[in-house]
Amino acid sequence: MTSWDERFRTGAYPSDPEPSSVLRTYVDDTADGRALDVACGTGRNAVFLAEQGYEVDAVDQSIEGLRITESTAAARGVDDRINLIQADATEFEYPADRYDLVTISFFRVLDRLSDIKAALGPDGLLFYQHHLRSEPPATVGPSTDRHRFASNELLRACLDLTVLYYEESSERREEDLSATVELVARNSHGGAQSYPETR
Repeated sequence: MTSWDERFRTGAYPSDPEPSSVLRTYVDDTADGRALDVACGTGRNAVFLAEQGYEVDAVDQSIEGLRITESTAAARGVDDRINLIQADATEFEYPADRYDLVTISFFRVLDRLSDIKAALGPDGLLFYQHHLRSEPPATVGPSTDRHRFASNELLRACLDLTVLYYEESSERREEDLSATVELVARNSHGGAQSYPETR
């Protein structure tokens, strides 16, 4: 059993986390089709996308996370739209030109980002949110900066796409400080690209 299996099994991680409001906004602007949720965890994005009408490939190494995703999807009546794939997202063979939408939430996978972007079909969207390095250091998320993005690191990694949204933000809730980055980018080429100012 992996450490993530243990976290999911014991309830140390939310079993039904809400997807990002940014993702909700941009999904409204895309056609139904096929989606990929990389490192799906307990189904934060996968179940939401299935509810919107997508056929979703949900990839995660944790069998416990996939079981929770399956249970949530069944409870919401969309389990027939989710294909659960147990695989390490850092080693998975991403099919080229397959997906209308790819989502990644709170998983650092820059080493495979070129393959993930290649999995986008024409005009496909990439949504990526992750923990950010900050000062003072954030208390939510990885305990070291090794697994966080530096400022503008994700933006620079996606300049071959048309960036539609990019924001770095921090939020304090009582004693906890969260620092995150969110990006939405389209697989389109040609024409001028503009990048919203980072915050």
